Amino acid sequence: MDRKWMFASRLSKEYEDGVKEFRRFAVEHAKNPSRIICPCLQCCHLKVVNADELEEHLICNGIDKSYSCWTKHGENIKNHINNDVHDNTSYTPIETDTTYELDDVEEIVNVIEEDMRDCPQMFDRLTTDAKTPLYNGCTSFTRLSTVLKLFNLKARNGWSDTSFTELLSLIKDMLPNDNVLPSRMYDARKMLSSIGMSYEKIHACPNDCILFRNEYAPLDKYPKCMTSRYKKNLVPSKVVWYFPIIPRFRRMYRNEEDAKNLRWHADERIRDGKHRHPADSPQWAKVDHDYPKFRKEPRNLCLALSTDGINPHGIQSNSHSTWPVVMIIYNLPPWLCMKRKFMMLSMLIPGPKQPGNDIDIYLAPLIEDLKDMWNEGVEVYDGYREESFTLRAMLFGTINDFPAYGNLSGYSIKGKCACPICEDNTDWVRLEHGKKNVFLGHRRFLPSMHHHRGWRKAFNGMTEERRAPELLYGDKVFEKVKDINIKFGKPFARDLVTSGWKKKSIFFDLPYWKSLYVRHFLDVMHIEKNVFDSVIGTLLNVPGKSKDGFKARLDLVQMGIRTELAPIKKGKRQYLPPAAHTLSRKEKIVFCKFLQGVKVLEGYSSNIRNLVSMKDLKLIGLKSHDCHVMMEHLLPKRHTFHFA
Repeated sequence: MDRKWMFASRLSKEYEDGVKEFRRFAVEHAKNPSRIICPCLQCCHLKVVNADELEEHLICNGIDKSYSCWTKHGENIKNHINNDVHDNTSYTPIETDTTYELDDVEEIVNVIEEDMRDCPQMFDRLTTDAKTPLYNGCTSFTRLSTVLKLFNLKARNGWSDTSFTELLSLIKDMLPNDNVLPSRMYDARKMLSSIGMSYEKIHACPNDCILFRNEYAPLDKYPKCMTSRYKKNLVPSKVVWYFPIIPRFRRMYRNEEDAKNLRWHADERIRDGKHRHPADSPQWAKVDHDYPKFRKEPRNLCLALSTDGINPHGIQSNSHSTWPVVMIIYNLPPWLCMKRKFMMLSMLIPGPKQPGNDIDIYLAPLIEDLKDMWNEGVEVYDGYREESFTLRAMLFGTINDFPAYGNLSGYSIKGKCACPICEDNTDWVRLEHGKKNVFLGHRRFLPSMHHHRGWRKAFNGMTEERRAPELLYGDKVFEKVKDINIKFGKPFARDLVTSGWKKKSIFFDLPYWKSLYVRHFLDVMHIEKNVFDSVIGTLLNVPGKSKDGFKARLDLVQMGIRTELAPIKKGKRQYLPPAAHTLSRKEKIVFCKFLQGVKVLEGYSSNIRNLVSMKDLKLIGLKSHDCHVMMEHLLPKRHTFHFA
């Protein structure tokens, strides 16, 4: 039966005739015509109605367009596959008389048709799993549907691989002996790899010199560092996980709703001059101007890359650092682009040590795919427009904290010239007692008439009359780094320069990278948390967190500023005069009680009272969003604390 009517307008004669035909089909195959599952957009296959209500719901609410195989209304899955698969395929679906209620099989078959050219045996394996009953006589689940549903539960509830293996083993023991459920996480994952949930395990040099791929694939050791690729018994010393992005983009566009949302920046974005989304930025407009062919197709993707070190073991004292590389899609509206569903894990760089400056060698597979998607593009089926097109993509920038910025950009963010904008003209002072460098030239970035430029006492004792340095755009940075050739790997780290640009970043392999205004975006929430920790640590005088102390006061004396805060010697002890931010114990109690009494709406932030320790008079366990709420809403100067 033709399904085109499902995509027609609900006001059209074609749609009305299709609904009547669907009603006739459902009534003919229903065991009880007064209890038919309703596939309208309101009921979503969750309610049963009679035939008249079914027709009314479909006319008024519309039908679920993804429901092209009517398994819930008596259609056999084999007939649907036989009718829908193209005639030029050489695959034969497995015959069976059993009917299954499988919502996922239809989507899987669509995906397999798209990817068939890359993996011709995929259709056979999937069809076999989709048609194989979980056990002899089972009419509700197949091998594939069961594993998909269990994996969905695993992802939604954050189950570990070990617990999932134990669950599979338990369920397998509970089922009849002839069941075909995988008994291990490994077997289940291997089974699903055929539907695009695949990954590549790439061996890496333990010293971060190279990846053993392409011309290095047959080698057992890297000739320049002579470190073995393997441990004992041919176990690789280091393995990088790469999750190819192209199949996932294809699968995303096959979903009608996702394909529509990926056009939001062109079709539904409000253009009133306000900055709500990266599409409102000058850089987006520059891409439109410089690459009109790319922007002519609104379905082309603008991506961001984010990476940082995490400790997967959850032990804060452990120095283990694993680096996930996540892709963000900026075509989506603001309320979707940062949702977990659309944040794509593309790489996993293992620890225990961070890659540091050598992160470029690990990003190579991802950069190669991004280059292919920019130059040639990939053929993709659009489920919203119901057509195939050539999809291209570009990397709009990276999101990272400041240390990760140094690794990704190739600029040394340590030492005297740590500012990537000022470079050699960085205004720095070495604190003799604090044993650290501080950078006091930040007021030069303020507008020329800003009143803070004239404040002496509040800053370093001098006025600021200098202009901000000229920004370094991508083409200027490229001219500085294009001739820098280095050897990656820990054995060659000493050969790197210690300040300024130390490498040509792998991102410059992307043809458009040097034309972008801003290539690396600093994570504001991450920085705000660091600032908040320092401010609160100083206010509450938390040991190890406060920026005020005896050494800090001595440095003020040496710099000739804030003389009223200089340490005073009383007998054999040194006394630190109270500063404007100094709180007595009584005032700290009032401050903490205020925070403990704060009540916010559910979902607005964490429960603030649970973050306050009245015993130690400090805040504990704050997340980045909690710090943001405290800085922006609870602690501004308009709030007055009454200290009795």
